[in-house]
Order: sequence, then structure tokens, then C-alpha cells
Amino acid sequence: MKLNERSLAFYATCDSPADNSGFLYKRGERHTAYHRRWFVLKGNMLFYFEERESREPVGVIVLEGCNVELCDSAEDFAFAIRFGGTKSRTYVLAAESQAAMESWVKSLSRASFDYMRLVVRELEKQLEEMRWGLARGCGGSRGSPSSWKPKPSGLERSPEPLPALPAVLPKENGCAVWNNVLGVEQPPHPSGCGGHGDEGNPRPPPLPPRRRGSSGEAAAQSPSTFCRLHERYSRDMARLRQDWLQKQRGPRP
Repeated sequence: MKLNERSLAFYATCDSPADNSGFLYKRGERHTAYHRRWFVLKGNMLFYFEERESREPVGVIVLEGCNVELCDSAEDFAFAIRFGGTKSRTYVLAAESQAAMESWVKSLSRASFDYMRLVVRELEKQLEEMRWGLARGCGGSRGSPSSWKPKPSGLERSPEPLPALPAVLPKENGCAVWNNVLGVEQPPHPSGCGGHGDEGNPRPPPLPPRRRGSSGEAAAQSPSTFCRLHERYSRDMARLRQDWLQKQRGPRP
């Protein structure tokens, strides 16, 4: 972004809110005398005017790569703005009271984009910690995201190993068949047909009926129902895999 004198003058005197403003005593660069100037801080730019009613600033200090610290001076309540580098200029300013000096030092120290970048990173870190805390169910826990581990579910704690699932499911007419093994225990079909369709193809086991109860009862019974269905489908998949492997090998001689 390119700035010229008109742009700076307009920005310094426009109606946008200032971060801080007031009279300060500024020491000259060549002469050590102090001059009373009206200072206006907007973002990372510190403008100073000859008078409060002046329409154009005398100068501007870009507060990037600098440190604001107290210093010894003939004037009371003095502080300095120091930039890195051997040939960089040091601005020595003095306030009219202790409270004004503390206010200016705090405002100038927080004006740079480097400080804002640190604040944004800290806020992002706190937000990430709050998200991890909500995920753990702790309601804003301050635990480190790196130390968070998911709690083992009931299936992971089960000592009985689950049977291996088939790599490829058998298909009939382009559709996967969940259970085409004879002799597999099937729940009775509501129509009384033994769980088979019109063409004799086996039907998949029905879904468990929905129970009308409180939300607490449904939450307590849902894990057991899921485990039973998972074990039933696992056994069916294991048997299907065995039959499929036998068909691939062909009849024994």
C-alpha cells in the first residue's frame, strides 16, 4: 500500500477513532529542547501536530520494530521510542503526569502489528483448547490438545476378537447379498414366510424396533443393541467369506 502526504494528512485528521491522543513534550533531533505537540495514535502510526486544531501533521512515527521504555531525562515522566539499528533515530517524549505517561507507554507498546500477531496467536490457542475441552465433555477444559486421547468405547474394551470381514462381498444381479448361507439363524419374518422373498432369496435381518421411552433409556439401550447387531453381521460376514473362498477354489478332485 503506497501512502503520500495527502493520504497521511487525511488519515490523521479524519473522523476515525484514535487509540490515544493528548499533549506530549517532544525532544528535538538536533536541539535538546522540548516542544509541546499534540499527538494522535491511530493503529501503528503516531502523528504529531503543532497545535490541537492543526489540519496537517508535522510528522508521523511508524511504530514497527521498536521498543517503548522509560528513560532518564531532564523532563519528568519521560519515555523513549527506540528502533533497532545503529543509525535509527530514538524519539524521546515526556508526558504531563504519571498517569498520562503510563497510558501512552501501554498504548504505544500495543500499537505494532507484531504485538497484534502475538495476541491473535494466543487467542487462537485458547480457542483450540476450548474446542478440545468441549470435545472431551469437560465444558472448556484447559488441557493441551496434544495430550487429548479418545476414550475407548465398549467395542474396544471387549475381550472377544471380532471376526475378519470379507474383502469382497458376493453379489447377485449387481447387488450385494448380506446373507445367502443356508442354515443361518434368521429372525422370523412378520409375513410368516421364513424371511425369504418370492424368489427364495434370503432377506437381511430386520432393524430393531424403536422403543418409545425417555431419552435416557434410549441412550442406555442403544450400545447393547448396536453390539448385538454388530456381532450378528460379523458372524454372517465370516461365513460368507468362507463360502466365497470355497467357490473360488472350485470343487475338490
